[in-house]
Amino acid sequence: MSGLKRSGVLDAGAALIGLALVAGTAAQPAAEQHAPPPPAVGYPIAVLQTLDKVTGRVRRVEAPIDRAQRFGTLEITVRTCRQRPPEETPETAAFLEVMEIKPSEAPRRLFTGWMFASSPALSALQHPVYDVWVIDCKSASPSSPGSR
Repeated sequence: MSGLKRSGVLDAGAALIGLALVAGTAAQPAAEQHAPPPPAVGYPIAVLQTLDKVTGRVRRVEAPIDRAQRFGTLEITVRTCRQRPPEETPETAAFLEVMEIKPSEAPRRLFTGWMFASSPALSALQHPVYDVWVIDCKSASPSSPGSR
């Protein structure tokens, strides 16, 4: 009989723990249980890294949103740069448009889309001479006009 009592006590204990867990989650409002993650924060400047594969030149470029930057024959325009809030897994992403402009040819669109700092190969610019990838987003520098 003592085996049955122990079994009954364990079953009753498990039931009480289950009720406590259900009661704990039921006490939270539905909005808190399924709240969407906070939105990514937008920044006015994207920090890009560029590589000229022929010369080996690596350059860091601070590209303001919606202002074209030249690198060799490329014209790079950042449309938005976003970072996740600090309480989430770090991620930086930028939406880029890259055109190739050669003197004797019509401009050619090489890339339009999102680039991710944590996975540069996920969405990369395919070019035989140049590489471009996103490093970071940043606020306007204190010395830049209009940031005071």
